[in-house]
Amino acid sequence: MRTSNIGFAQSSTALAHGAATFPKMTSREIASLIGFRHDNVLRTARILVERGVTQSEETQFVDPQNHQCYPVHELSKRDSLVLVARLSPEFTGRIVDRWMELEEQTSSTDLSNPAVVRDLLLAYTERVIALETTIKADASKVEFAETICNTAGVCKMGQFAKTIGWGPNRFIDRLRTDEVLMQNNVPFQTYIDRGYFRVVEKKPWTDSSGNEHPTFTTMVTGRGQEWLAKRYTNRADQMRSGVL
Repeated sequence: MRTSNIGFAQSSTALAHGAATFPKMTSREIASLIGFRHDNVLRTARILVERGVTQSEETQFVDPQNHQCYPVHELSKRDSLVLVARLSPEFTGRIVDRWMELEEQTSSTDLSNPAVVRDLLLAYTERVIALETTIKADASKVEFAETICNTAGVCKMGQFAKTIGWGPNRFIDRLRTDEVLMQNNVPFQTYIDRGYFRVVEKKPWTDSSGNEHPTFTTMVTGRGQEWLAKRYTNRADQMRSGVL
């Protein structure tokens, strides 16, 4: 999977050979243009690819502020218009205007000029070096995520709590206080939508009157384990020392 930190991408092969370039627009830029949350735009982009409607490619975006990697889709002109038509047809004009800007920028780049090609390749090389530095810095985080995820990709809340130094009951109470979990230990929908948790319905229990009641178990996904670890590992140490 490739990584990008720009609004649209150009083929490095095309740059090297002086061929025509093919600009792409990212789902982050589309979200900004139409005023939607990026996770909603990304979800729709994935659905369209799964259904064979579009052929956009999922890559990783490096946030220049926190140097974290986030998923993003790179879309051709045709796929971006299909995506926006699905999300909000009234904003299609903004996307068309942006594509006109991108195509004008691309057409104005003289790839027959060796100096221009050299500058483009230099900028590309600098981005690669910056990315390699970020990957090395995040290596320990990747190792942690691979360690705590089981083969199914999910684990029980109590099991995960122990891996970051929390007692299961205290950890669940904390998540309720922080409004991550509801009082029945089911996550709020926003955290399920982010892919942090999976709720599994179990066999219902029957009370003395013969009424059945649904039972749910909250499982932590690999993405959720990494998010919770970043947020609560240090707090476990603070709880033990009496700071919190």
